[in-house]
Amino acid sequence: MEGILFHDMEISDSDFQRMTNFIQKEYGIDLSKKKQLITSRLSHSLRERGYQDFHSFLEHLLTKKSPDEIELIINKLTTNYTFFLREKDHFSYFQRTVLPELVRRHQKDHVLSIWSAGCSSGEEPYTLSIYLKEYFGAEASAWDTRVLATDISQQALAKARAGLYKKPADMPEDWLRRYFTQDKATGLYAVSPKIKSNVIFKSFNLMDPIRFHLKFDVIFCRNVMIYFNGETRDALVKRFHEAMLPFSYLFISHSESLGQNPLFRMAAPAIYQRR
Repeated sequence: MEGILFHDMEISDSDFQRMTNFIQKEYGIDLSKKKQLITSRLSHSLRERGYQDFHSFLEHLLTKKSPDEIELIINKLTTNYTFFLREKDHFSYFQRTVLPELVRRHQKDHVLSIWSAGCSSGEEPYTLSIYLKEYFGAEASAWDTRVLATDISQQALAKARAGLYKKPADMPEDWLRRYFTQDKATGLYAVSPKIKSNVIFKSFNLMDPIRFHLKFDVIFCRNVMIYFNGETRDALVKRFHEAMLPFSYLFISHSESLGQNPLFRMAAPAIYQRR
């Protein structure tokens, strides 16, 4: 009934422990200090789905491992906030330093292997594609520069594949003209086919073994490891290292750190090169 206020559901310490252990083990996300966040963000959605309490939801989650319910947790408890040209200094370094190096290294095969890991709603891989198009210009068709973009959230990937956005702030006007088409009815900007076709979107859990076809020249994994504890982060960075070519680059966000990691050297703030 209208006007009735529903309070957050209670979650027992034992159920909280079971839930956080499951999410940590399966998805790497550390929610051990997020009890209030869990109850405040999930209570309404659980009631909408017919659950009377957290315990019955958790029993169902742990026995069925329903993709819908896992998706609900991930979307409610992590932030898919991103935007075009985020941390612009990274893209400047990518264009100015990384791409000339990679072009020299790949003169024979003309294949660059770039991964946007935790791509959210797609702005990062599309930004990378625009920079690649700008850098190669008329030579672009002679190179395979397709960007692999992965995320665990189906909701985020659906938005990324659609490629429809509000007017990107700070995007140069000539890039808007060249790489986007504005829909007059909605005002939304659609990513152009030449940029869209250069990105391959896949669902991927960063806790899984990394077994893609090629080893990577560049990995962007920004604002993902903020959800991981130190042990999970170090294990992921080790998997990245094994999946990368020598002297390749790993970009993380300015709010993250690799800790004292012997596998990489810092090339610039929040940019690391594989030793």
